[in-house]
Amino acid sequence: MDWKMCRVHQRLNLKPSQIEEVYALLSEIDGVKNSWRITGLLLPQTIERLTHSVIVTSAGASNRIEGNRLTDAEVEKLYQNLRIKKFKTRDEEEIAGYLECLEQIFDDYTHIPISESTILQLHRDMLQYSQKDIRHKGGYKFGANRVEAKDSTGAIVGIIFDPTPPYLVKKEMQELLAWYHWAIAEKVKHPLILMANFIFEYLAIHPFQDGNGRTSRLLTNLMLLQQGYLFTQLVSHERIIESNKIDYYRALNKTQATWKTNSEDIAPWLLFFLKLIKTQSAQALSIMAGDTIDHLLSEKQLLLWGWIVKRKHEFSRRDVIAEVPLSVRTIESIIKKLVNLKRLEKIGQGRATRYILRLRA
Repeated sequence: MDWKMCRVHQRLNLKPSQIEEVYALLSEIDGVKNSWRITGLLLPQTIERLTHSVIVTSAGASNRIEGNRLTDAEVEKLYQNLRIKKFKTRDEEEIAGYLECLEQIFDDYTHIPISESTILQLHRDMLQYSQKDIRHKGGYKFGANRVEAKDSTGAIVGIIFDPTPPYLVKKEMQELLAWYHWAIAEKVKHPLILMANFIFEYLAIHPFQDGNGRTSRLLTNLMLLQQGYLFTQLVSHERIIESNKIDYYRALNKTQATWKTNSEDIAPWLLFFLKLIKTQSAQALSIMAGDTIDHLLSEKQLLLWGWIVKRKHEFSRRDVIAEVPLSVRTIESIIKKLVNLKRLEKIGQGRATRYILRLRA
């Protein structure tokens, strides 16, 4: 099949004004992507701590978009006790599967192919504890379904879209996956454009009886990580969608209104998707740049940093050694890091060397 001529690919022929806006967004996002690679500011334990937080906030947000009621604090408690496998409510059943799927994606994304079997497995695993979803988990839909907009209580507030009928789902999913692999391999467009296009078509097909939105967000994490957008580990894109749910549905609705017509317009969804990733990348950059220094420091480093902040005036190496319960070598290493991060200013030389907290503009 000539994928350049297929409907899914043809809609990527954007107008000049759209191209300019799209590539301006891509430039900003890729700047953060490159910064992640070259700065090396974040310690492994810091990344681990942030990733844990992202798994919790993402699971909560992605499910709340669909009407779940658990708070992040409740999700955190559930995550800490996930091995027990005892769930009190349907909300907990839904969250538990998402937590495990996202944890697997973050741990093993380089070895998870974007394939039909992966998507079916993700859906099955995501709903593995949900009693109400036993009949359809891990299998394509068997009845017509509609894309519905829900409010914070789970009540339906509108019908957005009528997707692909069940008998065409397998065929359209296989064609979508074949197009994506061709497009990525041939580098016909920027990978974020290809991701946005894939996720939109996936949501338009709406291949499962339920859980399509949540599965699409798991796939988004997987695709971002596979394409090198590792700041996905620092900031939850699901949380950003939750905070902009009206815009999320509006962008989908505008693009779905032209789906399978002679004038498909991917621009509303594409621009929403890129602005979403730009926001995610900007928040990650703030962390990497040290604007929120707690994210950059280990527990020992935070101990010394807290001492410095409370002290508020000049200090010497000897002052730290006398008052902070850390080894001399550890203290010297931390002071050097804080100087490099431009949070401390070094004054004088040799034994007269002193340090002062550096205020940020």
